[in-house]
Amino acid sequence: MSGSSPPRPLAGRLRRGAYLLPSLFTICNMLLGFYAIILGLRQDFRMAALLVFIAAIVDTLDGRIARMTGTESDFGREYDSLADVITFGATPALLTYLWGLRLFDRDAWLIPLFYMVCAATRLARFNVQTKVVDYRFFVGLPVPAAAGTICSILFFAPDNHADKSLPPRMQSLIDGDALNLWMQILVATALLVIGLLMVSTFRYASFKKFDLRQRWSFRTLVPIAAIILVVYYIPHAFFLAVAVLYTTSAPLAWLIGKLRGSRPEDGAPPLPESKAS
Repeated sequence: MSGSSPPRPLAGRLRRGAYLLPSLFTICNMLLGFYAIILGLRQDFRMAALLVFIAAIVDTLDGRIARMTGTESDFGREYDSLADVITFGATPALLTYLWGLRLFDRDAWLIPLFYMVCAATRLARFNVQTKVVDYRFFVGLPVPAAAGTICSILFFAPDNHADKSLPPRMQSLIDGDALNLWMQILVATALLVIGLLMVSTFRYASFKKFDLRQRWSFRTLVPIAAIILVVYYIPHAFFLAVAVLYTTSAPLAWLIGKLRGSRPEDGAPPLPESKAS
């Protein structure tokens, strides 16, 4: 009888550790986002973009671990959303401004601000839609995917070496570098469009039912090997292509459905939502 009491304190400590584990991943998410800002201040935008990509992967783990360990809580949900505002809202917005939008126009900071406000709005909407769940879809572009799209553009874009001593308006044209100007316009447009997609009601595939444990045919090794080679040799184009394909998938699916006159998928509620931002 006395021998059955010692495991209780150990079980309690293990339980507390299990509750702490998802929060550690959330803290790692914030750390990566904050350090990406530091790298942006050092003009190392490609490495900063890579850190945001890694943070998006880490962000998917905290929720999965919480569900696996049965430690989901309102605190964890709110904590994760606050971290996402920093890493996937403020960080991409500030990186785009430091990269080149500050050279485009004196008031260009309003464009990254719009993106950040849309990201915060998307996360707030997610927090109040806990009663309607459909693991197949996200309503609006998820915030990590939005940040990944913005950072894939920065990862693909050439470094901006404009002369800061000249007037900021039309800096690239004054320097004779039209490519930088067009890239600035592209980044500014992407911030506006992606911001709107985050607060839209377009349904994006969640891939929640994708199971890596199922058996795969040996034929799948060929496309996997091809993807690995593409990532190795042309990572800039690969990340950008994947980001653009996913970002445009929902609007294109909606447009095709409208042209065909088809109805929304049966069983898909108007505001489906699941654990992702």
